[in-house]
This record gives sequence, C-alpha cells and structure tokens, in this order.
Amino acid sequence: MSQTQAKQYSDEDIRVLKGLTAVRVRPGMYIGSTGMKGLHHLVWEIIDNSKDEVLAGYCNEIQVIIHKDNSVTVSDNGRGIPTGMNRDEGIPTPTVVFTVLHAGGKFGGGEGYKKSGGLHGVGASVVNALSEWLEVEIHRDGKVFKQRFEYIDGGSSNGEEMKVGHPVTGLVEIGKSKKTGTIVSFKPDSRIFSETHFDYETLKERLRDNAYLLKGVTFQLRDERRTPIVEETFCFDEGIKTFIEYLNDGKQALHDVVYIEGERDGIDIEFAFQYNDSVTENLLSYVNTIPTIDEGTHVSGLRNALTKAYNDYARKNNFLKKNDKNLSGNDYREGFLAVLSIRMDDPQFESQTKDKLGSEEARSAVEGFIGEKVGFFLEENPETAKLLIEKAIESRRIKDEIKKAAEALRNPGKKKKKGKKSISDKFTPPAKRDPERNELFIVEGDSAGGSAINGRDRNFQAVLSLRGKPINVEKKKIYEVIGPNGNEEINTIVEVLETGISDDFNADLCAFGKIIIMTDADYDGAHIQILLLTLFYRYFPELVKKGKVYIAQPPLYKVYKQEKKKQEAYYCWSEEEKLQAQKKLGRAAEIQRYKGLGEMNAEQLWDTTMNPETRKLIQVDVADAAEAERIVSILMGDKVPPRRDWIEKNVKFVVEEE
Repeated sequence: MSQTQAKQYSDEDIRVLKGLTAVRVRPGMYIGSTGMKGLHHLVWEIIDNSKDEVLAGYCNEIQVIIHKDNSVTVSDNGRGIPTGMNRDEGIPTPTVVFTVLHAGGKFGGGEGYKKSGGLHGVGASVVNALSEWLEVEIHRDGKVFKQRFEYIDGGSSNGEEMKVGHPVTGLVEIGKSKKTGTIVSFKPDSRIFSETHFDYETLKERLRDNAYLLKGVTFQLRDERRTPIVEETFCFDEGIKTFIEYLNDGKQALHDVVYIEGERDGIDIEFAFQYNDSVTENLLSYVNTIPTIDEGTHVSGLRNALTKAYNDYARKNNFLKKNDKNLSGNDYREGFLAVLSIRMDDPQFESQTKDKLGSEEARSAVEGFIGEKVGFFLEENPETAKLLIEKAIESRRIKDEIKKAAEALRNPGKKKKKGKKSISDKFTPPAKRDPERNELFIVEGDSAGGSAINGRDRNFQAVLSLRGKPINVEKKKIYEVIGPNGNEEINTIVEVLETGISDDFNADLCAFGKIIIMTDADYDGAHIQILLLTLFYRYFPELVKKGKVYIAQPPLYKVYKQEKKKQEAYYCWSEEEKLQAQKKLGRAAEIQRYKGLGEMNAEQLWDTTMNPETRKLIQVDVADAAEAERIVSILMGDKVPPRRDWIEKNVKFVVEEE
C-alpha cells in the first residue's frame, strides 16, 4: 500500500454517533427497512408499549388513528408513563423513554413489566428518532402532562447542529384528568422513508390479530383521511379459538376447534388447532403477542410434543405395528392449522424486529405442557384421533411415492417417458453458477420467453418458459402437484429451483437469489401470478420468508414522439405517468399500450423489466401470515360464497376503453 493510500484512512474518519443519531444513520438495524415494512413497524413499536400495559393487567382499550397528514396517534387506557424525575438520568422519565436508547420498564425487574412484547427498550426512542415530530400526552395521578419532540436539521437555515428527536418543550402539566393512559402521536420523516402513506388494511389486520390474541381487549382503528371517516372495532371474548375459525374460512374443517390453555414453569401457554382437508400446514406463533414469523424455540417444542403424542397414541392403539417406523412431524401436520401464543418473562429474541425466539426455557415448557394436553385430547376423542392418525399414514405413503419420483427426476441415467419434454425445452440457464447473484424469470408463453431469453444478461439471468397456466395447488392433493402423476410445469419448477420439496425441501439449496414472476399486465397475467404465488406460499414458504420471490412490473405504456430518425420515448407504469409523459411531448405524442410481454422486443424488455438498474420489482412479503392464509384459502379454495363475498368487497372492475 502506498503512503498516499494510507493517508486516506485517518483519525478523522472515526465517527462517534451519540444519542439517537445512530438510529437515523442505520435505521434498518432497528426497524428492518425504510420501506413500507419499516414504516408500519413504527406503529407496531408504540402499540407494543400499550400491549405491555394489557399484559401487566392495567389496560383493556387501545386506539389507533391515522390523521389526514399521515401522522398517527396511538392511545391506551393503561397506567400512563411515570412523570417523575428519572434517578439514572436526572430528567423527567418521559424524556428518557423517548430520547434514550435501551431505557424502559423492562429492565428493572420491579413493578414495571415482566411479560412484555418489548425487549431492548428502544421502541419509543427509535420512533422519535425517525419522525419529523412526536408528541406524548400522559394521563396519570389525576393530571395531564404533555411533551413535544422534533428533528432539527441544523446548518445553513438556523446555524444549529442537527438534533435528533430533540425535546422542544419540557414535560408540562396542562390540566386535570379523571382517566389514565398514554397518547403518542408522531409523523414519520419523509427524509428517512421512501413512502409515508400508511396502509389501512395492514394496520387493520395487525389490530384484528392482536384482538384475537388478547381476548376481551378492545382495539379500534380510525382513518381520518377517508370521506366519510372509516372506523372499525375488534374485540373477541374467545380469543384464539375464534381466530382459528376465522383462518379456516374457505376450508373444510375435519373436527371442532381444540383449545388448550395453562401455565408451565412460569410461562403462560395458549394453543388452538383444527385440521382441514388441505395438505399444507399453517402455524402462527406469538410471544407476548409479538408474531414470531421465523418461529423459534417455542415452535420447536410444540412440534416435538405433537409428533411424540401422536406416535405414542398410534403405537398404543396398533395404528403402527412393531416394525413400522414412526411417522414424521410433517406427516402429522398436513392440513394442520394452529395458533400458539405464549407469554413469558424476559423473552430472548434474535433481533430487534423480534421475528425469532431464542429462549431455551420456552422449548421445554411448551413441549411438556402441549405433549401432555394433546395426549389427553387423543385419548378422550378416539374417533378424531383415528381420523388424524390415518390421515398421517396416508400422507407418508404418498410422500414415499413422490420421493421415489423425485429421485428418478434427479437421475440423468433414467430414461425419460415417451413424449415427455426435456427440461431444456423450457429452461435457459445462466452461464455461471452463482446462487446468490443468479435470477430466475418465470414467464408464460413462447413469445414472451423468446424476448426474455434474447434480452437477458446471460451471465446471471435464467428464463423458465411455462406452457399454459399452472394448476391451482390449493385444490389439489400433493400427488397431483408433484411426482409421476403431478403437474409437468410444477415438476419443472421444482427441478430448476433445486430445493427439493415437502420433507426434502431445503431453502439453502436454492439455485437463485431472486425468483421473478414475469407475466403480462392483463387479467390472464394476473391469474398466472396468483397461481404461482399460491404455489410458492404453499410449497416453498421459506423462499418467500427469505425474500427471494418477486413480481416483475412491466410498463403499461410507451409514450413517444418520432422526429425524423430520432425518437424521444418514456415508459409508463401508471395512468399518472402516462399523462405526465404526454405533457412533456406535447401534441405529437403517440401512445403504445403493452398488452403482453411478447409485444416488446428483447431490447425493450431488458430496458424496462429485466435490467436491475432500471426495472421495478415487487418483493413478495408475507407481513401478516394470518391474513395471507385466509385470502389464499378464500380465493383459491373450493367454496364459492366466501370467494364471491371477498371479490365484491375488495375488487374494483374497470372497463378499459379501446
């Protein structure tokens, strides 16, 4: 290294980020992202603080209001944040809560919070750091207190230094009150977030799920941006039992909901389940009402308990003979729909976003408690037990057949069936094998496939051309989806992904870092998208959770002006963009409507839809697993009335003028 190069790294390059500044510099470390998911995470953090009051036994009402300017207010009728001086910092406690990282009622071990959703004590201060302004109003001890915080961007305008979440007022007593509780209002900073428009449905789904988890607690959502104002209230006296009934809407249940509640080793455990006639498992898990999307030790304990309880019953009652192998957990969980909710002191999550539980004590407590209770249920309900055991035995038989078929697919020495097309007829691989970088475009039809193959960057982009629409896997048994009697298109997808499927699935073996569904921007294209997303949601859920599945967004229009040999053109993805382009080009503007990918040549497809520098992709994200489960079941299931009701409420039909 030369002396000049060495001088480029000096003492001045070492920065110390004080106070909340670190949060603004690296927001993703605290809220996951600065997109829509991170934006809504701000609301979850404040709601979690209100829910902690519920878990402590002091709150039964939580309200969320979206104001016209996209600021949000979260209020509860809990005890209210203490308003005295903090002994550690020497400033009012609310100021500490909203300006000091790792400060809160979760650390002291006294009368603050034991079973809380918060872990690191950073939620309120992080929301403050990422907001233009935040106000807190506290009703406590017969008084009302208020304090305001703002982000001050120092520099040329006022000569001040940058101040993050700065208290522009002290904690001020503003009146008397007969109620108790905390009201937090904040406006996300548009300099941090790519989008600051809160989605009503996302908030509604989370509040509704929380109402199921906290039975008897009222959650209210109010949207003042709409005319007339929209307001909904959720409260469920039977909690997660009602949750299961809601999730199973659109499926054929095989028995009544089983509900189990109790305590083991200081951990409160609630568990409800019901089998249906599908072949997929759907388990939703929560710790102190926080959804654990990546599961954790409590789910491991549950699965161990279920497998042992079922196998013990099957052997005791001669469903399994002496020389038979035990059935696997996957065999027993086909068509299994369940909600597991535990509450425990000091849960240890693996990140600030609390997606995975790491507390080992939860594993043993859940395993012991659930194993015992499910064993009792099977003994007391022999007809249901017989139904579930025989369902699992049939599941194993079918999977054994599929496994043999999958091995035959992987064995190149096996002779292909007469008339069966080779994978090479549909699949164009990338030149280099690089699972992290490589991308797979799944397209429909030879025309679009040809443009994609010619337009791609062959170094890292692959194309899989489907022949016709994929089957609806929601309506099919697993042996109709994959294997010798399965669907050829889906068998091809399994082979290309290299992940395996069912018991053999391993997301880490996926040959692609991005799997991009690229269809026409019309009704048929939308239908193919839904069919493929249902496939990934049901059979490759880990790929969705890992953020590997995307939807391509081809443009709807090309607006252009031709002048002699020169053409000025704009690609447009919306009506608004089309109008803006028309204004720029004036009266000479011409419009081309793309009704199919095949209408684009290879260069246009690359420029608009495949080039990582210019394309628009939607990352598929199951932020609310409960709602995703229900919508997939309704839209893709056999029951017509629920599907018709959902479409009438949620789909707007627009007639396009020629």
